[in-house]
This record gives sequence, structure tokens and C-alpha cells, in this order.
Amino acid sequence: MTKKKAAVLIISGIFTGFVFLSMIPCSYAGGINAGILLADDQGRVLYAQNKEKTFVPASTLKILTSLAAVHILGEAHHFLTHYDYEASSKNIYIKGYGDPLLTSEIIEDLSQDIILKAKIKEVRHIIIDPSYYASPMDIPGKGDSLNPYDAPVGALCANFNTILFQWDKDKKGFISGEPQTPLLDFFHDDIRKTSLKRGRIVLSQQQSDLYPGLLLKYFLEKKIPVTGSVRVEAFSLKNNDPHVFPSPHDLKTIIQSLLQYSNNFIANQLFLSMGAKVYGEPATLEKGVRAVQDFSRRHLGLRDLTIDEGSGLSRGNKISPNEMLKILNSFIPYHGLLKHEKNEFFKTGTLTGVRTRAGYLSGKDERLYPYVIMVNEDNTGYEQILNRLKTMVN
Repeated sequence: MTKKKAAVLIISGIFTGFVFLSMIPCSYAGGINAGILLADDQGRVLYAQNKEKTFVPASTLKILTSLAAVHILGEAHHFLTHYDYEASSKNIYIKGYGDPLLTSEIIEDLSQDIILKAKIKEVRHIIIDPSYYASPMDIPGKGDSLNPYDAPVGALCANFNTILFQWDKDKKGFISGEPQTPLLDFFHDDIRKTSLKRGRIVLSQQQSDLYPGLLLKYFLEKKIPVTGSVRVEAFSLKNNDPHVFPSPHDLKTIIQSLLQYSNNFIANQLFLSMGAKVYGEPATLEKGVRAVQDFSRRHLGLRDLTIDEGSGLSRGNKISPNEMLKILNSFIPYHGLLKHEKNEFFKTGTLTGVRTRAGYLSGKDERLYPYVIMVNEDNTGYEQILNRLKTMVN
């Protein structure tokens, strides 16, 4: 080979990324079941390994769920809760539409909204309708543990379907672990069964259906009498123009919470709501899969993607680094919603035998460099790979 030809190859390598191959240690780049990809903000690939091979993405799948939600539901989307008051029976009827951030504070605001707008002075029964989501709902990968990521989904849920508690030595009893949330007597037996002095319980599907109504009853009783019980049943709102209570949180705020805290509950609430938006109620897992897969094909050109659910809990989810790069390229306008440390915006994913990371490195030239690391092998991390990728842009 002549010096001239060698120089051409070196220059070509610099611009295509081939020159970077030697910077990844062989023990990490070639010796493990991993997919790696680094590109610039124009989509030019700087380094790739196994870019077409599919891997289990774990929680990095939440970036796709977030991107699809922006397009299907809209950035300005606010989840709604409908309610009606029947004067003859003095019953309140509440129907939920999948709000993932319906917390105690918001339910207290809802109670005030009901009192003021419906102009009521007494309530008998509170009727909860969760039928916007099909039931039962079996999310692939979700277990039956007391971990928050195993909380059930639902059309009308409160506080992520979990209850935080702690023991109060002065009161010699359990109290709420959150000052804004009352600890209702209804859950004390379940808390005692944990044998813990401090912790969190995950509600069963039956408990999660009742919980928002029980909280609403608690807050209403601060202002007006509630003489009946909380019931769960599907109904048709008798009023053709029911009261609408919008969530104070827009979709971008919800997505930021989803990505910052890797909240599986929020991810699958969005996933199911997208299915219902596109294909009509009731929301089902199958409709959510169809909606996100259709978005992925039409808008991102993803053909080999396999989706079971929206959070990354399932090992049936499969995606290639190349497909994840397309997602990241489209997600650049929303990269600030990701977790941010130093010169990196990122989302991690962890399952047994799965370690993944995807996001953007901020280079010394202040440009964003999308990257994907997917390691699907037991007892193997990605830290050295990530550090090597960082040296390429700094």
C-alpha cells in the first residue's frame, strides 16, 4: 500500500468512525453480548457494534413510550376525570381516564371542585367507574412483589397505587409517610402484615379501585357529610355534560416524572391511554401495542421492533441499537426531560442479566451525541464502554 492510499484510508476512517474501533477494549466490544452505537447530531455513526442485532432494552424502552405519547396524545394533553352529582340520590359518580399523577393533593382539589361546581351540601355514596381500562389487566414482566414497579394500572388510581407508611413512637401507631396523604384505617391490616416499621405497600387491584374514592370521601368529609360508602361499578353518566376536572400536569411534566424516576406505572398508564386514544375504549394492552408499533413504523421506520408493554419490564421487548438511535434522533427536542448528570442526558435499564443505557453525550463542541449501550449478559456492566464513548466526544 502506498503512503497516499494509507492517508486516504486514515482520513476516511476519521469521518466514518472506523478509526474509533481500537478505542473500545476487545474484552468489552467483542467478547460480550452487547450492542453499542455512537452517532453525532446529524445522524452520522461514529462507532457501531451489533447495531442490527436485537436486545432486551429494559427501561430504555421508556424513551420510545414517551416519544409516542407526545405524538399520539400531544404535548399539551391533560388527563381528565369526569364527575356528576345526582341530586335525587345524592350520589357522586366519578369516571377516570388514566391520569397517572392523580395524587392526594389533586384529589383534595377535586373534592373542592365538586363542592363548588356541583353546589352540593351532602353526599351519600361515591360511585367509582374504572371501566375506561379493561380489567383484569396483566402487564408482561410485572410480578406480585411489594416493589412499586409491580403496582397495578387502572383508569382511576391514586398515589401510584402504593401507600407509604411509618411507625410513630409518640402515637404508638402507624402514620402516613407523606404529610399530604392521610393513612386510612382501611389499609392498617395490610401494613401490619408486612412486619415493617417503615415501608411501602402495593395495593391489590381491588384496593386500587377503591383507594381514590376513599381518599375523596376523606377530603369531602372535611367540608360536608358523606353518609354512604364507596362503590366500584361501571355506569353511564346521566348528565350529557358532566363536570370535567383536568389534571394540572401537562404531558411533558408527566414524561419528565416518568423518565427521571423510571416509573413503570406511569409508562404503562401512557401506553394504555395511547391505545384507547387511537382505537377507542376500553384501553387494552393489545391496543397499546398496536398504537406504539404503528407509530414506530410510520414515523420512525422501525421494522424489527418487538413490544410487549411500555415500561421495559418484559423480556419480550426487543430492539436493535440502530432502531434505538432513530428514536433518540427524534427525541432530541425533548432530551432535557431525561436525567441529567454533568455532560450527559440518559436513561438506564436494569433486569437480571440486562444492563442498558441510552441518551446523549454533550461533546466539547457543545453538540449532542446520541449513544446506545445494550449489554444482555449476566454479571456484566457497561461502565468501561461508556467511559470509552465519552473519550470520543471530549
